[in-house]
Amino acid sequence: MNYKIIGKYIKKLNFNIPNTKTFFHLTKDIANYKINIDIKSNQIKQNLIEVTTSINLTPTREDFEKINAQIDFSAIVEISNNKIEKDEIEKIVLVSIPTEIYGDLRKVFVSLFENSGFRDIKINESVDFQKLYDTRKAQ
Repeated sequence: MNYKIIGKYIKKLNFNIPNTKTFFHLTKDIANYKINIDIKSNQIKQNLIEVTTSINLTPTREDFEKINAQIDFSAIVEISNNKIEKDEIEKIVLVSIPTEIYGDLRKVFVSLFENSGFRDIKINESVDFQKLYDTRKAQ
């Protein structure tokens, strides 16, 4: 392994259900909302990268109100090899790190909903970041 996670933290947390109507739409049919995942990275200094994996919820229909439910979960990653290829770093950032931290990110996201009165939040236990990466590379 050419990297090590040396720290993990919640970088940003937004959770706002704007009104009762939105709350009831969510409780009736959360399937009308989809989960989006985004990954960004920022080089802090040589051999040190911050990888931020974001998860948010958006309505699939125009007539549903938007809620603000987003978590940005960051991992500070130390690259142990100075001669590592750029494409290998890309794979660490877009596949390896998100795969390792997704369980923590998911746990926080589900907890927010459960503690807000939602009991049947169905969010995949895992995400195939390798498949997402391969699909993106094929485009």
